[in-house]
Amino acid sequence: MAYKITSECVNCGACESECPVEAISEKGDVRVINADLCTSCGSCAAACPASAIEAG
Repeated sequence: MAYKITSECVNCGACESECPVEAISEKGDVRVINADLCTSCGSCAAACPASAIEAG
């Protein structure tokens, strides 16, 4: 199950640099996760300082 970024995102980019499959990108003023690319590894959630990433 892919991860998703919640409204708590502060757009710091910490998650994007941790994603091993480059499934995270910037869209407007937040980051988004491409569910088709996400492997559900959890690296992004562990790196998020705002705890804005959860299993979807």
